Amino acid sequence: MAAGDDGTDAFRGASFTGADFTGATFRDCDLRQVKVTDSWLVDVSLSGLVGHLVVNDVDVTAFVEGELDRRHPERVLLREKRTADDYRAMWDTIERLWAGTVARAGRLPEPVLNQRVDGEWSFIETLRHLVFATDKWAGYMILNKPMPHHPLGLPQPGSPLADMAALGIDLEARPPLAEVLEVRGTRMTMVRGIVDRLTDEDLERECPQRPAPGYPEEAHSVGLCLGVVMREECEHRRYAVRDLTALETNQGAGTAHRDAAP
Repeated sequence: MAAGDDGTDAFRGASFTGADFTGATFRDCDLRQVKVTDSWLVDVSLSGLVGHLVVNDVDVTAFVEGELDRRHPERVLLREKRTADDYRAMWDTIERLWAGTVARAGRLPEPVLNQRVDGEWSFIETLRHLVFATDKWAGYMILNKPMPHHPLGLPQPGSPLADMAALGIDLEARPPLAEVLEVRGTRMTMVRGIVDRLTDEDLERECPQRPAPGYPEEAHSVGLCLGVVMREECEHRRYAVRDLTALETNQGAGTAHRDAAP
């Protein structure tokens, strides 16, 4: 049976020679400065924060970023936002894109939207994570709500269970799509209220800080916190669209790599 090495730093600086990693999965790992030589990389999928990626002596980073920008032009808007008006335009785009994505998902049976593709979050889990991210970075950090988290929010994997319980998160919840969409709608409305009132001066304003489990100790500006919310929206929509395509393609054939939500 394959061994599991989760949450370990035992491999920092390690060297693997002649090792067989066929079918291995690396998730949420720190792979900075990793060097792979004289190896077979066939049918390999990489995703995450990619910078200075060199393949056979060719830096492909710019190509990857350019192709992602071509497929998802909202990424360019996200990078180039500077003023309050830019943030409003970005949120307009996010609302429009997600409306189309939710409509597309609604054409699939609800059980399919609870299915995972290649171990990634299901569509419903993705929406729940965006509820969590919005509560954290907008509800708590910007609006200074003392208890901002909805129980249906879904934190990132590996979050300390005690911390999530203290925030009121129900990790055992399995809500239906309609309930998740209702909560998600309230969170998008909350961000809409923030950006509608936003001024250029607000972007530099430092958010209030109160100690809470899972929150950064350093100070963050309103602009930075809104940027995190918007980046989460764009990136998770990109993943959702990718997986919806797989679910649509394979629903009848039954060939998608699907994992039921735990």
